[in-house]
Amino acid sequence: MFDKWKYQRQAARAASQYYTHMQNKGYSDAGASYRKKALKGFTAQSGSPHEDIDWNNATLRQRGRILTMSSPVAKSAVVTNRTNVVGTGLRLKSRIDYKLLGMTPEQAAAWQNATDAEFALWAENKHACDATGVNDFYAMQQLALASWLASGDCFAVVQAEQPTLFSPYSLRLHIIEADRICTKYALHSGTPVMMRITDGKNPENGNAIYDGVEVSRSGAIVAYWICNQYPDELLPKPSEWTRVEAYGAETGLPNILHIMDSERPDQYRGVSYLAPVIEPLLQLRRYTESELMAAVIESFFTVWIQKEAPAAGMPFNEPIPQDEQISDDENEYEMGPGVVNVLQNGETINSTNPTRPNSGFDAFMKAITTQVGAALEVPADLLLKQFNSSYSASRAAMLEAWKAFKMRRTWFVSDFCQPAYALWLTEAVARGRIAAPGFFNDPRIRQAWLGADWIGPTQGQLDPLKEIQAEQMANENGYSTRAQSAMRLNGTQYEQNVEVLQRENAMLQAANVPAETSKGGTADAETN
Repeated sequence: MFDKWKYQRQAARAASQYYTHMQNKGYSDAGASYRKKALKGFTAQSGSPHEDIDWNNATLRQRGRILTMSSPVAKSAVVTNRTNVVGTGLRLKSRIDYKLLGMTPEQAAAWQNATDAEFALWAENKHACDATGVNDFYAMQQLALASWLASGDCFAVVQAEQPTLFSPYSLRLHIIEADRICTKYALHSGTPVMMRITDGKNPENGNAIYDGVEVSRSGAIVAYWICNQYPDELLPKPSEWTRVEAYGAETGLPNILHIMDSERPDQYRGVSYLAPVIEPLLQLRRYTESELMAAVIESFFTVWIQKEAPAAGMPFNEPIPQDEQISDDENEYEMGPGVVNVLQNGETINSTNPTRPNSGFDAFMKAITTQVGAALEVPADLLLKQFNSSYSASRAAMLEAWKAFKMRRTWFVSDFCQPAYALWLTEAVARGRIAAPGFFNDPRIRQAWLGADWIGPTQGQLDPLKEIQAEQMANENGYSTRAQSAMRLNGTQYEQNVEVLQRENAMLQAANVPAETSKGGTADAETN
């Protein structure tokens, strides 16, 4: 006779054994285990990029931004990147594919020099390149990079103004902060839909909108929604959104430049550079403030007098100037250098010994900053601007940091500098100010005319003698070119250096002064 209960017990026992066996197999016995004590409470859950990133971005932006205003380490992380990635601005050096264009090296050099000078006419005039008229193109780079790092992304809207006699180009760029690119929300029962849910839909075409970025059904970005105000303005205006198509329908040129780096597929908005280290940076700031306040209090010399007579009768002047006093309340007391406080009848003071300065403060700060720097790809030595290690250790830290700086410079050039240059050169050729045959006829020819290098800050030298000697050896053995060495050592252009040296040597020869030779020695002017 079939025993149903016995069968169920056997099946349950077999299932339990199988389950136990599976729990000890592969990652289920490692990082995916729910049985180990260390991992029982680790219930990580991840959603789509829109849920994990877009829904939290408003908070991350505000926290990242306030930390750059209040935390020295956070501020150092942002400005250190800004200083090394763009510095005073990435300068254009056009580098066309002259072979494809059928030009000689001399013709290419002449075209490049003329184009660089023409670009400077636009880039160095803040009224010619900035829609707000506040920054020139190089200061706009600094602004865009810092905003990108603090807020997660940054935008530059392409606008057109009427050319003038001294500003012959209509192209203008308007830098827009991340907060203003947002999804237009609908009203429901008189109350805005929860602002954290940033997903929406364009009612006219059914396209999805993720935190202000409109995406087609195939996943391509087709438009951006720009609000006329910030979400948390104290004096808000009626909210209005402008839909800006990502690319012009006729030209295919961008109408808006989006500066960001992606960390997940299907991600359309950037994440603050400081997002992974917000908590340690905040706690580090609080700890620093506490230690600073404790040290200040420890330095105070305060006298407390207990007397039965009324406190107002004490013959002491104000211990602290009126504008520095905290309160006039008789129940509040202040501490300060040389302060005399009078206690009321029956009151007494119990003091503690804060033992400041804390001997472990510096070591703890360095330990946390090292972890923060590792996450941000900026070594602690560079974050704190302290180079107390050996030459080899300091150089290794600089080399590691410069890998990240160069990577971000490549991203920034790709998202901002090169697209802006392409827009400008398109207008320059269309207006006839620059000759570029075939520019509008063949995309390959157009790309050949658009070739460019963007020269920025160099790594610098901890020991200039060793590093210059290394560059000389690399040049002599064919591992590097003189042009590359010039860019690495001081960010200059080798061709221009040679031209200047020729003029200087000619001047020295005319003055009968020995001129510098290519090997670093001197040669008598009369023998040359």
